[in-house]
Amino acid sequence: MVKKNPNNSRNKKHLIAVNKTKKYDAVIVGSGPNGLAAGIVLAQKGKKVKIIEGSDSVGGGARTKFLTLPEYKHDVCSAIHPMALASPFFASLPLHQYGLKWITPPFPVAHPLDDLPAVIMDLDIHKTANGLGIDGDAYLKLFKPIIKDFNALLPDLLGPFNPVPKNPLKVAKFGLNAIRSAESLINSKFKEKQSRALLAGLAAHSIQPLDNIATSAITLILGAAGHVVGWPLPEGGSQALSNALADHFTFLGGEIETGNMVTSVEQLTDATTVLFDITPKQILAIAESKIPDFYVKKLKRYRYGPGIFKLDIALDGPIPWKDENCKKAGTVHIGGTFEEIAQAERQVFEGKHCEKPFVLLAQQSLFDQTRAPNGKHTVWAYCHVPNGSTRDMTQPIEDQIERFAPGFKDLILFRKKMNSVEMQAYNPNYIGGDINGGIQDLRQLFTRPANLFDPYRIPDTSFFICSSSSPPGGGVHGMCGYHAAQAVLKYLG
Repeated sequence: MVKKNPNNSRNKKHLIAVNKTKKYDAVIVGSGPNGLAAGIVLAQKGKKVKIIEGSDSVGGGARTKFLTLPEYKHDVCSAIHPMALASPFFASLPLHQYGLKWITPPFPVAHPLDDLPAVIMDLDIHKTANGLGIDGDAYLKLFKPIIKDFNALLPDLLGPFNPVPKNPLKVAKFGLNAIRSAESLINSKFKEKQSRALLAGLAAHSIQPLDNIATSAITLILGAAGHVVGWPLPEGGSQALSNALADHFTFLGGEIETGNMVTSVEQLTDATTVLFDITPKQILAIAESKIPDFYVKKLKRYRYGPGIFKLDIALDGPIPWKDENCKKAGTVHIGGTFEEIAQAERQVFEGKHCEKPFVLLAQQSLFDQTRAPNGKHTVWAYCHVPNGSTRDMTQPIEDQIERFAPGFKDLILFRKKMNSVEMQAYNPNYIGGDINGGIQDLRQLFTRPANLFDPYRIPDTSFFICSSSSPPGGGVHGMCGYHAAQAVLKYLG
């Protein structure tokens, strides 16, 4: 049965699909971690679910391919997964039964400096604080309460905005330092070059200027995760996580179809509900004529952030860091001081290309022997650039690495470059190279994609958004898909 909505005075062009005799209770467009998570939740409740993926393999932003030379495995997009291991939903799944193994490097993060030893984030918070000089006590005072409350905070932090949090006192205490800019937080609490650089590197994961409000929230969550679960990587590559999720989904009875790019909702008429693991711009291209006008306007106002320029490199040996401690870190933040990183991120946000960019680098092959031939290594690195940039940032990235690892360039055997436009061509969710599915500033952190009470359902339709363009936003944690699936279950009754 198709029923017209008599209460819709804003837009009369669409109909509400309430037919529950269709072949599928839900069809999910896109098989990223959020799409797979949504599928698993629905399948767990006995719903008949199909996932349709445009690419030839599942995974979205969590795929692994041979991008450079034979036998060199590279994570095409996401690589290091603190929030995947911390995710309450992923933790509830038997993913180890499908071969998923997590590797946790001794140091989550190393941050080399020109005139000082590298700053090290150890799994042990006290060891980290010991390396921060007079700022050690301030670091402990800032992070120990968050670490203590970490698991209690996650249901509120990894979900849509809730005016009545599940743990209101803990959330309020966290918010005292979280609802401010990283720049303000760092300037008010830290004096030493080492601590300021470490916090700036964490803040730069927000892909926005460090003086934007709420950049401190991302700083605190990533820092605390480093001490609670580490910054792990899946053995064999990020594809291992995607494959485990897909295998569990099909075990529960779900169906997956790859190699089918959905271009119109008319392709999805055999579904009672449709979940989009894609961003607002793509949803409009597929379904604008079926969406209320007022909501179309909201989606057209949705804002995307800076893009990235990505390098995958096959090396003849390990990176020759000046500070040997960097070889014990899965992730290395390259950008120098707080001031340098803040300037670089501000320039990108203003539409400029930085000659000394902040570089995020992962060296998975130091800890996972499946990534490269014996004695050889891989490098995963990217920097931020203006959205839609086509500039080749290879030299600035490699110069930054060489700055702290002399001789690095001599080890390069082969490199694969991807600018922002090429990133979007590879994964259409990365609009202009934006890997977070939209900028995660205060306006779009908890209320994405539109400021509505239910952020997952497209009003007056049977369509739902389950991508990183919905709360809680970017990152590999599956919680966008989990919460969207709860909204679908409520709709299906």
